[in-house]
Amino acid sequence: MNDLRIKKLLRDKVVGRHNTGERLGLYFRVSEEGTGTWVVRFKAHSKRREITIGRYGSGPGGLSLRDARMEAAKIQAESKNGIDPLAERERDQLAKANTIDDLAADWLEDCRRRLKHPHIPERVYRKEISPAIGQLSLDQVNARDIRGIILKIAKSGRPTIANDALAYCKQLFNHGIKLDLVQSNPAQAFRNIDAGGAEESRDRALSLEEVERVFIVFRENTDQFTRDNYLAVALLLCLGVRKGELIAAEWSEVDLEEGLWVIPKHRSKNGDSITIPLVGSVIEWFQELKYRSAGSEYVFPRRRISKRNGHISPDTLNAAIAKLFREGKLDMPHFTVHDLRRTFRTQLGLLGVPGHVAERCMNHRIPGIERTYNVHDYFDERKEALEKVNSRIATLVSISKA
Repeated sequence: MNDLRIKKLLRDKVVGRHNTGERLGLYFRVSEEGTGTWVVRFKAHSKRREITIGRYGSGPGGLSLRDARMEAAKIQAESKNGIDPLAERERDQLAKANTIDDLAADWLEDCRRRLKHPHIPERVYRKEISPAIGQLSLDQVNARDIRGIILKIAKSGRPTIANDALAYCKQLFNHGIKLDLVQSNPAQAFRNIDAGGAEESRDRALSLEEVERVFIVFRENTDQFTRDNYLAVALLLCLGVRKGELIAAEWSEVDLEEGLWVIPKHRSKNGDSITIPLVGSVIEWFQELKYRSAGSEYVFPRRRISKRNGHISPDTLNAAIAKLFREGKLDMPHFTVHDLRRTFRTQLGLLGVPGHVAERCMNHRIPGIERTYNVHDYFDERKEALEKVNSRIATLVSISKA
């Protein structure tokens, strides 16, 4: 390998990793964009490792072939002495963490590796914690800062989020202690009673009269409660799916001709894929959403520019309903989006749907040893149950287009 060969590879955009022909584990990698970087393969603790050492070039930050050879030789020497250069680099990068946001970036990456739904702590951190302390240095944050965060959330009428924020603050600083970046946890002394208080399990379910009133209010306030929101609430009441499963639905999962919606296992809370039968007005609502989505791959495409999701935000429905309550337009006991799922389950019971069928309609796993032997999905029974719910809810929803 020489400079002429390297320049030809870049000019011709020969994408891939090219061996320099030396016993240094040095490779030249060409990207699809036509840029070149140096990669070194080595062994550390009997494991094959790979590290990128820089881009090709003579300018600032660039490495010539000669420089790359010297760096590769250094890496091979370190690996023979029991040093893992890649681990050392990661350690050095972490040691440069100066702010809480820096620490949070590593903690959230850890959340992505071990949690099924890492977007939840990420959302709480980004919206509730980072604005208050994100730019502070690691040694600046104290217990008063944590107290300020959780009290502000609690006073806004979101006790559950206050408790979540406290829990994530504890996890964040414990992560810093594990990495030897901070010496103490300023959130450790606080309990839920200091934040949102003890949480009680909810039992709110809307009556049919309340459902009818809710949709009347929605129709009277189309300027702030959009048609997409309206149809989303209707679908939640008629299908009983989880909010996250619905708002992230993709059209590739929906077959309107067959009347089927397949929720893939990676978006199902219990990790099981399930096929939802679509019946009655539900098919009409999906057809309208198909038109309204204007070619998007998502049933509920995002309304604002966002790097996180191609679909609407998880907060959209909650915020829209909460606003109607704040303005006094919903004159009834407070309810949340999750209460719509409980309303669906209540209607199944009132309609006489057997418990095991109702639980599969909710996409709950069959508990214990029975799950091992009972693999029946009750599709026909679930379809009949959804037809019964649809006949009750659809007339209250009224499909008069807003």
